Parts: sequence; structure tokens; C-alpha cells
Amino acid sequence: MLVARRPSGETRTWPVVESIQRDGVCSEVVAPAPDLDPALAQRAVDIATRIADGLDVTGVLAVELFEVDGDVVVNELAMRPHNSGHWTIDGAVTSQFEQHLRAVLDLPLGDTSPRAPWTVMANVLGSSLSDLTDALAAVAAADPGAKVQLYGKDVRPGRKLAHVNVTGDDLADVRRRALAAAALLRGDTPA
Repeated sequence: MLVARRPSGETRTWPVVESIQRDGVCSEVVAPAPDLDPALAQRAVDIATRIADGLDVTGVLAVELFEVDGDVVVNELAMRPHNSGHWTIDGAVTSQFEQHLRAVLDLPLGDTSPRAPWTVMANVLGSSLSDLTDALAAVAAADPGAKVQLYGKDVRPGRKLAHVNVTGDDLADVRRRALAAAALLRGDTPA
């Protein structure tokens, strides 16, 4: 759950997302969280907003929540733009980065509405390629709608090197495309 708050007290939230972890690291983010009960989603929004107000947060706050026995519990707070919000770069009217600047400058916060019914962000964790730019042409040729963000980091096993955002109307298709583009950046050979 991402919430932005400015010093004057205005807050905005993005839709609740599902974060898929592999080996303790965020591998994928699905926005909005599929099959989430609307009442539970509202509870997550209320909790995140209450925390941001209570801590007098300025900027973006990521609130990691777990669904437990039909309710949500807070696991972790990150008072900054967060990897789980990278989907907002291409999937929301106002990205978490723009919103963070708006909040810090105490400017009116932007619209957090999704640009499409679904956005999937797939992290690129490690690669067999020495330079991920070598795969950019293959990604663009395979899927012109896949949006790649490279982090400019040296390649190491398991390191977050980039992410891919894909938006669209069909969740299964969007997810397949995001994972395929991330696989190309990891240097995986198609099965």
C-alpha cells in the first residue's frame, strides 16, 4: 500500500497491490491486487493513511501488509518511494516519484488513478548478460508495449538490476508479457 502525504495534511493513495516474493525478494507486483475484497482494500487504505497522518509523514510511504485471517496486519514501513511502487511509472496518472516531489514541496498531490485495468511490474534479479542494454532491442522487438527501466548497476547474482512494466486489459496476458520481457533481460533462453 502506497500513500503520499504533504505537510498540509493532504494524502493520496494508489490502489492496493499484490507483491509476489521469490527467495525473500520482490519478484513481481500486480496492480491492483487481484481478487482482493473491496472492504479489505479499504481497510488497507485506512491503515496506511492513519499511519502517514500519525507519523506526520512528508512524501511517499510504503506500508507492507499481510492478509491474515480475513484482516490485514502491518509488517514493514518504508518512508520513501519503493520498489513495490515502480508500477506507477507507467501504470498510474501520477508516479510515486512525481508524487514524492509534490509532497516534499507541499504542492497539490496528483491523480493516483490507474492508466489501465492492470499493470504488472516484473523485477530483473540478476542476469547472465554482462550488460542489460544488449537485450533492449530483443525486448522492444518482442513486445513494444513493455516499458524497461534499467538501474545502471553492475550485474551480480540476485541483484535488482531493472524492472519491466506492462499495462493492459487482460491480467494473464499482461503478466505473461512482463515476465517474458524480464526473462530476456536476465538472458534466459526461451523454453
